Amino acid sequence: MKVFVRFAVAVALLWPSPALAQLTVLHSGGFADPYREVLPTFENTTGLKVASTQASSQGQTSNTIPSRLRAGMAADVVIMTREGLTVLVAEGRIDANSIVDLAQAPLGAAIRDGLPKPDISTVAAFRQALLNARSVNAISTTGIYMNDKLFPALGIAGEMSKRVNSLGIADVPKSDTDLILRPVSEIVALPGFNYLGPIHDEIQYISVFAAAIVTGSKNVEDAKRLIAFLSSAQAQQAARKFHMQPVAQGGR
Repeated sequence: MKVFVRFAVAVALLWPSPALAQLTVLHSGGFADPYREVLPTFENTTGLKVASTQASSQGQTSNTIPSRLRAGMAADVVIMTREGLTVLVAEGRIDANSIVDLAQAPLGAAIRDGLPKPDISTVAAFRQALLNARSVNAISTTGIYMNDKLFPALGIAGEMSKRVNSLGIADVPKSDTDLILRPVSEIVALPGFNYLGPIHDEIQYISVFAAAIVTGSKNVEDAKRLIAFLSSAQAQQAARKFHMQPVAQGGR
């Protein structure tokens, strides 16, 4: 019996259970589609199992990556905007030396199916499209940009404060949202909405999405493997399918 027990222990050490090899990832919507597309390849080639949860990079709700980490959620890797990462680095929740830029996406717009497609080719036309919408969805890092900078610059902060909602992407189709303003990677293939394109260069906002290791992760080496894979040529090819681009040299 003792021999059998020693043999069983030896086998267990040689063949760790999937639960011990599992990585936990918190990711934002901006990189969600490329991430989901390439993740099965990573799992199949490494044998690692990855548990993924989507949340916003920034915001005041409980469903943000910072809020979840502050509440004690265990995670190994985060994928989010650079702005969100800066906050978490300052709080000591992210290993600053582990940050790797993955891709960038401009801010774009999408209109609900069945509604006339508004002109957003000029700043004036985009402003009018905002005023014509019953409800506009804008959240996270780009939502902060619009509420704090863009809407005031366009002189419509008061009007938009009554129209903007911060619903998660899964709840938007069930709401009265007419217009969605998010990184184009989130809306270019969104069911129930027609993608209109990026907003005008004069008022554009480029979001840089990056991956990093959470302070205290017990799976640092595997986390590094995942981040290296997500910055590989294969992952970049998937990102391009959703209108993302590699981060420019010296980018944010």
